[in-house]
Amino acid sequence: MKKLLAAFSAAILVLTLASCGTQKQSVSVEAMDTFMKIEYYGDESVGEKLTGEIKRLDSLFSVTDKNSEVYALNRDKEVKPSDDLSALLKRSLTLCDRLDGALDVTILPVVEKWGFLSGKYRVPEKQEIQSALKVVNYKNIEVDNDKVKLKNNAKLDLGAVAKGYAADKCLEILGDNNVETSLLNLGGTIAVHGRKPDGTPWRVGIADPDNPSDYIGFVSCSDKVVATSGGYERYFEKDGRRYIHIIDTQTGFPSDNGIASVTVISDSGTLSDALSTALFVKGLDGAREYHRDNPDFDYVILTTDKKLYISEGIVNDFTLSESDRYEVVKN
Repeated sequence: MKKLLAAFSAAILVLTLASCGTQKQSVSVEAMDTFMKIEYYGDESVGEKLTGEIKRLDSLFSVTDKNSEVYALNRDKEVKPSDDLSALLKRSLTLCDRLDGALDVTILPVVEKWGFLSGKYRVPEKQEIQSALKVVNYKNIEVDNDKVKLKNNAKLDLGAVAKGYAADKCLEILGDNNVETSLLNLGGTIAVHGRKPDGTPWRVGIADPDNPSDYIGFVSCSDKVVATSGGYERYFEKDGRRYIHIIDTQTGFPSDNGIASVTVISDSGTLSDALSTALFVKGLDGAREYHRDNPDFDYVILTTDKKLYISEGIVNDFTLSESDRYEVVKN
């Protein structure tokens, strides 16, 4: 629990809601391996709907809960999917294809080899990784209205998209219940709904990988989902080398390409969540090229040499916290 609270406080800062006419509500929930907090102005019952929805989705998508739908699919290789599993898989497979496999929701066998799922960290032998990579291919997932099928011993892990999808579903609930002002901190995935009560945009802080309790800068936005992936979130060290939890889907090794963190800002939680991981794997050049071909999002990419690459769409909305620490490169 201490780790979850620390991760929550360090991941991304959003300025607290100011007072306004409607009563402020705050709810929290521990789900999807993180601590989540939601603040909004509206009826108290809305908070119960939001936390209930997050718990329900966690119970569907968890890879470790023996009662979850994903667990059953990995075990039995075929299930009749719920509407949510079917919808998220279809969206994920489209993104996997668009990203040329830099996002692959069948990466679980490799993640297990490194111990990132169990917490029993280890550096596997190259032969183990190569063996695990043989079953990593998102094209081994078949989805139709009646069933989802995993072929060739594939195993599903929706960790790169589940929190983003949960953000999207929570935003639907807020809209359906006439909530105009809210923020959702889902542990590295931040959704801002509407504007702050004073009419100004939200300011979302991006964590400093060297000191996750501090921030490299702030993005001003409204009605957006901001997702950040960084090697500081989960890692272990062995023989003086750091191994992060973001796996390169081509090599099976933790990504090591000069990227420190990737933040993606878009209208969709699922998209922001997926891209923050995939663009980290693609590296700087690959990320910039992908954005040129798919300009439906913005990004802030921090490299290990302290350069900040900011997409043109948010250049005027980004405020650097310490101008002497980073070199800003506008894209």
